Amino acid sequence: MTILRNDLNIHWDSIRPLLTIRNEREYDTAVKRLNELLDVIGTNERHPLYGLLDTLGTLLYLYEETHHPMPACSGSEMLRFFMEEHGLTQSDLPEVGSQGVVSEVLSGKRELNIRQVRELSQRFRVSPAVFI
Repeated sequence: MTILRNDLNIHWDSIRPLLTIRNEREYDTAVKRLNELLDVIGTNERHPLYGLLDTLGTLLYLYEETHHPMPACSGSEMLRFFMEEHGLTQSDLPEVGSQGVVSEVLSGKRELNIRQVRELSQRFRVSPAVFI
């Protein structure tokens, strides 16, 4: 244990800033660092820094879950969001159905069905869970 402790003490001052996320400034720095690592490493699990990428991703996830929780959204709210982001109208969504069906979904009178969820998730390249 003494050897391990000495090794950690020697290197901890250099490693600590990479693995510490206690506030928004450190969070922003960690996000930038993660993006830089992703640019270099991608999904190459054999890259020597992949463990750092994986660990940093986990730390960011934990920070976000605590400090930036995602609000609960209905499928219709997510659909409205994607429509606004992509500049779409109700008639631009044949995946959902006619303009009347889209209107009913957006007003909460009708739920998205499995087929609609699957097609919307493919169109917007997101997980089907986004609409459930």
